[in-house]
Amino acid sequence: MALLSRIRSSTSLFRHLNPSPQIRSLSSASSILSPDSKTPLTSKQKSKAALSLLKSEKDPDRILEICRAASLTPDSHIDRIAFSAAVSNLAEKKHFTAVSNLLDGFIETRPDLKSERFASHAIVLYGQANMIDHSLKMFRDLEKFEISRTVKSLNALLFACLVAKDYEEAKRVYLEMPKMYGIEPDVETYNTMIKVFCESGSASSSYSIIAEMERKGIKPTTSSFGLMISGFYSEDKNEDVGKVLGMMKDRCVSIGVSTYNIRIQSLCKKKKSVEAKALLDGMLSSGMKPNSVTYSHLIHGFCREDDFDEAKKLFKVMVNRGCKPDSECYFTLIYYLCKGGDFETALSFCKESMEKNWVPSFSIMKSLVNGLAKASKVDEAKELIAQVKEKFTRNVELWNEVEAALPL
Repeated sequence: MALLSRIRSSTSLFRHLNPSPQIRSLSSASSILSPDSKTPLTSKQKSKAALSLLKSEKDPDRILEICRAASLTPDSHIDRIAFSAAVSNLAEKKHFTAVSNLLDGFIETRPDLKSERFASHAIVLYGQANMIDHSLKMFRDLEKFEISRTVKSLNALLFACLVAKDYEEAKRVYLEMPKMYGIEPDVETYNTMIKVFCESGSASSSYSIIAEMERKGIKPTTSSFGLMISGFYSEDKNEDVGKVLGMMKDRCVSIGVSTYNIRIQSLCKKKKSVEAKALLDGMLSSGMKPNSVTYSHLIHGFCREDDFDEAKKLFKVMVNRGCKPDSECYFTLIYYLCKGGDFETALSFCKESMEKNWVPSFSIMKSLVNGLAKASKVDEAKELIAQVKEKFTRNVELWNEVEAALPL
């Protein structure tokens, strides 16, 4: 009995000094992701902590540690954002080996990630890092990882080429890979190729994609034609825009608010906001109801052309018609009003935005604060700083510097 008691005591001591891999993993994750936490983090808490750390972390080894500790997965939206942040930071500093260690490493060492879903996500992330050769390698190596290859991974590869702006590679993949691997393209495949042609300045080639779709019995969608319209506007081919609208009518494809929004945004990008506003008037006269996106595009357009009166008027109309402006709409107005020297109006929009818990970026807020101070509104500037510091503790030191530089 004494011997058994000593064995049990020794076993207990061994477990205390050498915890199981699972316990060590939980402890390690908590110490990396939340050093002050005494209890193991939940999956969601890990993801949030990882994303917060990855937004500013630059050290490649540390980035890999954070990702491993959080056990990221593409099934979660916040995890996908965290993956993207990690890859962006690594690629920005040209730590391409670390990108490979992260993506290939995860698929090789984690059985739960041996799926086409994760492989497709990794293929796109390699594109984001301008590592198209690795995107192609992963696509080709799917069998090695015992992962099936379908149109999902083909579409991911095309999208990776698009993200990397490697349009020639995208065309090669589109022409060769479906035949090579016996994959039938779907609507997403064709729409991605329309976008490739339009972004590369060859919008006219998108007609051949529509023809190919119809030969295969696949019906082009509103998005297919919308991408073409955007491409033709960017190339100043307005006649082709009319032609595409005609094609939509012939095929009984609805020309609704989303199509008008594409046209309005395209015109605003070309600094033709007055023409875009005429389209809005046309929508209203035909009984079509614009949405908040319609107004946001026009507000942005008129702000870019320094027509702030029209932008403010449209904002009022937008609200009166029951359309709710989003955070970007507020931030756009505040940014351009500051640029135009109308700090009082910018302040009123900023207060309204902050009441909804939407706070503009540090650079926009600093521009507003300094503008208010120059306009002899130092008290308002200080009050604004106090409100921002209360909401965002991470920039307190930066705001203290801005406040110290304000006139007394």
